[in-house]
Amino acid sequence: MPSSIGYVEIAANYRRQIQDGVLKPGETMPSLRAVCERYGVAQTTANRAYRVLKMEGLTIAKTGVGTVVAGPISNNIGTRVRLYEDTGKALSGGENSQILEVGTVGADELVAPRLDVAPGTPVHVRRRLVSRNGVPVHLSSSYYPAYVVTAAPELTEPVSTGGSRELAATRLGVAQNRVLEEVTSRLATGSEKERLGLTAGDVVVSQVVRTVTLTDDRVVEVAVKVTGGATILRWTTSLTADALEQ
Repeated sequence: MPSSIGYVEIAANYRRQIQDGVLKPGETMPSLRAVCERYGVAQTTANRAYRVLKMEGLTIAKTGVGTVVAGPISNNIGTRVRLYEDTGKALSGGENSQILEVGTVGADELVAPRLDVAPGTPVHVRRRLVSRNGVPVHLSSSYYPAYVVTAAPELTEPVSTGGSRELAATRLGVAQNRVLEEVTSRLATGSEKERLGLTAGDVVVSQVVRTVTLTDDRVVEVAVKVTGGATILRWTTSLTADALEQ
């Protein structure tokens, strides 16, 4: 390995191994000494790479053991947008999206106000189960107003588009602008427990309600994501002045 390699490349290599399931949840990461020897870098570089992984929620420090791979992780919209920009897909390595249902439903009291429609208004829904390396990570139900489905009729088909929201924005010719993600906890329903492989009697799940708007202020998607309590919900937000002004 060339000595000119930096912490970004080292972090990217281990990130890929974690996302692809080569390094599994609970497994111990190589020691900093081992990283230094493998890549021919100083300990400060190896430590900086590991700090990146920790800040991304991919690893955690475990007393008496060292750095270990964190439990199942559900990526936030920012990570998935970057994945789509880089690969044309919103899923990372080892992830699979299974379409469970596609159809029209009446907007309920959770979805209706976020789509700016009256309760009961027909909206399009796509429900899917996302798994990573065969392990269920989250259930997601995405709701779209009529104008989105008119622009992107592929959303009515029970197949993965690789990035439904991105497809809709492209067809509409208007870029995505902002996202509001609201996180709550509640008891899982029977069907959620079955789909996510949760076996306890009363199981608490995390629910993320995501509302995405375009640059013209129209709502392009409201998505409701449900994960088991062992799944980490991950956000990384830049605190630089430029990012906060956007």
